[in-house]
Amino acid sequence: MKRTRTRLLRRPLAAAVAASGILGLVSVLPGDPSPTTAPAAAADNTVTVFYYTKTKNWAQYNLRYAPDGGSWTTVPGVKMETACTDWVKKTVTLGAAEGLQVTFNNGSGTWDNNSGKNYDLGTGNVTVKDGVVAHSAPCAGGGDPDPTPTPTPGDGNKATVYYSTQTLGWTTANIHYQPTGGSWTAVPGVGMQAACTGWWKKEIDLGTATSMKAAFNNGNGVWDNNKGADYALPTGVTTVKNNTVTKNASDPCAGEVPDTKAPTVPTKVTAKADGVSIVLTWEPSTDDKGVTKYQVTRTGGTKGTVVTDVGSTVFSDANLEERTTYTYTVKAADAAGNVSAASAAATATTGEKPPTPAPGKPLGTDPRKDPIYFVLTARFNDGDSSNNRGGNQHEKSGNAANNDPMFRGDFKGLVNKLDYIKGLGFSAVWITPVVLNRSDYDYHGYHGWDFYKVDPRLESAGASYQDLINAAHAKGMKIYQDVVYNHSSRWGAKGLFVPTVYGVRDKDWAWYYDEKQPGFEYDGLTIDPKTGKSYYNGDLWSTAEPPGNTCVDWGKPTQWTSPEGYRIYNCQWPNPTSGMFPKALYHNCWIGNWEGEDSRSCWLHDDLADFNTENAQVQNYLIGAYNKYIDMGVDGFRVDTAVHIPRTTWNRRFLPAIYERVTQQHGAEAAKNFFVFGEVAAFVNDKWNRGSVNHSAQFFTWKERKEYSADDEKAALEMYDYEQQAGPASQPTSTNAFLNGNTYHAPDHSKFSGMNVIDMRMHMNFGNAENAFNNGKDSDDSYNDATYNVVYVDSHDYGPNKSSERYSGGTDAWAENMSLMWTFRGIPTLYYGSEIEFQAGKKIDCGPTCPLATTGRAYYGDHVAGDVKASDFSEVDSATGAVATTLEKPLVKHVQRLNEIRRAIPALQMGQYSTEGITGEMAFKRRYTSGTTDSFALVTVTHSATYTGIPNGTYTDAVTGDTQVVTDGKLTVAAPGKGNLRVYVLGGTGKIGTAGPYLK
Repeated sequence: MKRTRTRLLRRPLAAAVAASGILGLVSVLPGDPSPTTAPAAAADNTVTVFYYTKTKNWAQYNLRYAPDGGSWTTVPGVKMETACTDWVKKTVTLGAAEGLQVTFNNGSGTWDNNSGKNYDLGTGNVTVKDGVVAHSAPCAGGGDPDPTPTPTPGDGNKATVYYSTQTLGWTTANIHYQPTGGSWTAVPGVGMQAACTGWWKKEIDLGTATSMKAAFNNGNGVWDNNKGADYALPTGVTTVKNNTVTKNASDPCAGEVPDTKAPTVPTKVTAKADGVSIVLTWEPSTDDKGVTKYQVTRTGGTKGTVVTDVGSTVFSDANLEERTTYTYTVKAADAAGNVSAASAAATATTGEKPPTPAPGKPLGTDPRKDPIYFVLTARFNDGDSSNNRGGNQHEKSGNAANNDPMFRGDFKGLVNKLDYIKGLGFSAVWITPVVLNRSDYDYHGYHGWDFYKVDPRLESAGASYQDLINAAHAKGMKIYQDVVYNHSSRWGAKGLFVPTVYGVRDKDWAWYYDEKQPGFEYDGLTIDPKTGKSYYNGDLWSTAEPPGNTCVDWGKPTQWTSPEGYRIYNCQWPNPTSGMFPKALYHNCWIGNWEGEDSRSCWLHDDLADFNTENAQVQNYLIGAYNKYIDMGVDGFRVDTAVHIPRTTWNRRFLPAIYERVTQQHGAEAAKNFFVFGEVAAFVNDKWNRGSVNHSAQFFTWKERKEYSADDEKAALEMYDYEQQAGPASQPTSTNAFLNGNTYHAPDHSKFSGMNVIDMRMHMNFGNAENAFNNGKDSDDSYNDATYNVVYVDSHDYGPNKSSERYSGGTDAWAENMSLMWTFRGIPTLYYGSEIEFQAGKKIDCGPTCPLATTGRAYYGDHVAGDVKASDFSEVDSATGAVATTLEKPLVKHVQRLNEIRRAIPALQMGQYSTEGITGEMAFKRRYTSGTTDSFALVTVTHSATYTGIPNGTYTDAVTGDTQVVTDGKLTVAAPGKGNLRVYVLGGTGKIGTAGPYLK
């Protein structure tokens, strides 16, 4: 996993900014202070709730509520009264409570379910319009209370302000202002009235002032900060549009005809049940001004009528009752609040909840036989939209605008496309971490929080993690699970240690700190009924200093403020140097030298709390967690950030625990072939990483060379010092990857640590295939056995030469790289989509500062939409839709045949190699001998080659079928061309597969 050395904004700051960034207009509260007036101590708090009626058209409106800390009113609640056109209201006395939870209904069983959550409201005047909460009084001038006193008409200077939200997408607008010489209104200001499409209006009495400062917001924390400056507005009529102020303006709404035409009725509404979920689809409606949303009404089951607003023409209804018939109708609404008639009803009957799948068992074959396809599960293919989640960076990242939540792909989507992967010829799938994550932007899986729980944002009924493992095994495919031993999320690890942070639900921070919900447990998926969020944090904070706190200066204000100007406090979020994490379980320092000892014992990023992996309690926690997934039958582990844990700890604790558990659960043969490969990130071209053996990939493939202290922490330092002093020259060497002349010899794995590695040196040099080949050869004597190296061009972290973009060398270069990877020693691995040069040249990762759709981690499902069936590896029987088009791409054809050839020739899978007696740019010979199998192959990629001193006999090219009889130990091969290759097999059976765009 790539780690950036630039620290990100910490959580409250990042969350505070999450709502900003719309078209560069909207950002933070203006820097000028905006004091508020504290209420009298003895006064009861009140709230006047205004509810928008135009899009509901109910005969009656009821408000059911519960003050914070209080009880709910009896169903259906209290009746609301008419306030003004399209609005009803109700004033509620809250006593000492500072807010309340509310729902709305028509008194006859139909509810505004707000996408399954209650509305969380504060005090004062609050509007609820089509799911949007704002602080304003929509009926100003009609006798309704207003956040600011309404002056007597004619007693002062007037300013009429029109504000445009056409480019912002806001559904309401507030003006926060300060008359010259006067005070600011209370945040968020006063509500503006809808004037016409895209424009809001407010008439303000300035008294004796002739101008004012102003800022605008949507009532939910999103501000137009005018590039960091307050707006200066005069008396008279003024328009504000896209940061431009026009004084003495004409009415922008003059002459506009009100929109009274409703959208067309939605058609072709179809409901389809899948277990206990139902997916509803329909054809889009049309409208002269544009459809803004749809209202889906569901009846059936024991929960009565439920109305849900959706923004697309697909609605996924999950976790329904078994064997129950549900009926759905759909209405369309436009921006003016016009609502169509209801569609024709669609019905579907749920089935049974799928049974719990049986544990699996690893396939247990030599991992070198299995080329690997690497997917970011959450970005590969969406099989169940009901588990999609955008998180608190959904808006800020730009993902919301693309309807592209970070958690989009899932296990169901992967199960549905296993035949696509098998059809490409891959027999192993490397997936990103599956444990429950907890962070601001955690779709990739490297922010583990509950290591004992599979993240439910990846699972569905009938498509659990166990179902995925079992489905892959049924197709003869392995699952390699990405695992993290080095760190947890910044919020710690559930069951080991979770830090308590300082928090206070005051006027500044109540929006951020969720009210504590007894019995509610974060799982990333379930919606907190109080806040309507799936990223609930009510369990993480405390205003009072908790018992045993070690964080320095608990709750004291700092000099820093959030982007909104809110005061930031000590201990408000985790970091390594605050004293918040116990030294026994977590390291308490930042990495200073990435090639120093501290790179193994300090935090590498502020969102990744670094485990003290030399502590027995930490070791037992992690070993116990990953035993669970071994028991489920995974076939191997890809180890993230392996270099940041001392080799002694791997060799003493974690690696033995892995193989002992596999042996215990699945037998010795499964343990022998359980594939563990580590990410030892060395982004240099050196054989040894800047001369530091402790930071080099091959170092981790070896056992320890001497005894160290029984204490793991001391042993780690002793080993580090010993090996650094010994240096590269004294490190062990191996011939396990090399032939003796033309002869295969039994490899010696007696000094093997148990961890194989990703070939970082070849990866770094794959900007040019010849460079990758030559650098790979140069390092192979220093690995225990380089035939087990995992080889790739690019990944979710980097491209060649530490490029931050996905590989963009061109189709011919890709074909050449693949031809080398599939025939040279090691296990070829392809990052999802590279078979069609997906997102070539795009920045691989930019966090939440840009939409995922613009990066190398974009969603791939659109390219595999449709049906595909594969009868065997590299053999597609049928394909329809977009996936059929994808399967016709030139690199797809290329990799299919490469897999077909590699699978048929054991020497290309498990063979040792040599370049002795060979002339050519990328030419080598490989042999594998075991029992009755003796496979010998001569390979050249792109260029011509001559082989001397080889066994006599008949050689057949697997690519063309050409046959050459060798009688003098010499064979000459003409250059096949860029990306093409020749594989002359001694005693070969003939041409394998059919000619394609490169292999011909």
